[in-house]
Amino acid sequence: MISKPKRAILRVSAALASLGLTLASGACAGLNEQKTSQGAHSQQSGPIEVVASINQWGSLAQEIGGSAVHVTSIVNTTSVDAHDFEPKTTDIATIQKAQVVVTNGAGYDQWAQKSITKNATSISAAEAIGASTGDNPHLWFSKDARNAMATELKETFCRKMPDSSDAITARYNSWQKKENALEKSMKRFAKEYDDAPYAATESVAYYLLDDLGLKDKTPKGYARSAAAEGEPAPADLQAFKELISSRNVDLLINNTQEASDTTNILTGTAGRSEVPVVDVSEQMPEDVTTLTDWMQRLLEEVRKALGDFKASEATHRKVDTNQRQDNADSGANGTTNPNAGDSHGTGDANNGGAPSNEGQQDPGK
Repeated sequence: MISKPKRAILRVSAALASLGLTLASGACAGLNEQKTSQGAHSQQSGPIEVVASINQWGSLAQEIGGSAVHVTSIVNTTSVDAHDFEPKTTDIATIQKAQVVVTNGAGYDQWAQKSITKNATSISAAEAIGASTGDNPHLWFSKDARNAMATELKETFCRKMPDSSDAITARYNSWQKKENALEKSMKRFAKEYDDAPYAATESVAYYLLDDLGLKDKTPKGYARSAAAEGEPAPADLQAFKELISSRNVDLLINNTQEASDTTNILTGTAGRSEVPVVDVSEQMPEDVTTLTDWMQRLLEEVRKALGDFKASEATHRKVDTNQRQDNADSGANGTTNPNAGDSHGTGDANNGGAPSNEGQQDPGK
């Protein structure tokens, strides 16, 4: 994942990009005034052909462009793992015919970036905020990246279709209003749950949870293995299980597109320990149409999970108290409580079924 100093740099880069493009919004609207001198023959005659490598950014392009664009997203389902995606010949051909290609960057979709022709306009989320290969590439979960990409898309579409610049700018302003409302909700959430601890089977939603003010307690050894898409060492997996069973985290984030035996063990341990699990996919789910709506829904799911954890604390405190009393009584009678040391009944996390999910963690640091 991106370090705190690096994230600060990215926030500055995103802020500068947003400021520059905001100042340019008047120029975007003013393109209509230039078209007379340029001549009608220089104007885009139909919808701009936009191809996005993934549906997260494709949905944003559609939201900003509206009828001025025709958007095709290559990876557009949660049943596909974008990390291992192999494009078909037709996918490459689609990209090469595009007028605008929207990619994520940061090593996430190199197959798409390699296919962009010289005649196409390239818009990259990583370039927009200064991220690079090796950083956590799940940039759509970052408010900085969403803002930077929205302004990049607006300016590009305005340049290519000046006749539609007023409508494009209006759609951008509408999007900005929704995003601002979301970010206000996130700030209120951060004040309410400041530094609440969580762990993740994979770093998919790191930026979102950082924006929400939560504290990542995922064991470092496990996180490094997940980032390298490898299996964790037994000691690292055991440390993770103990972190959950001791209820030292308030929730577990689970990437549903990276399910494995390891992640099943962790989600199973969470279930037995009454630590809520929040499932998060990488690609945008089919039942949501905009990034903002998706982020709002995830915020509410995290809020509910934290509320559920808090509600279960009283029960677990009572169990712990009773367990200590049972142990004391057993000691006085010269017997041993067979359940001693397992106050939450977690036992061996390898036993029993569990909610499926994953355990990887993209190029992170």
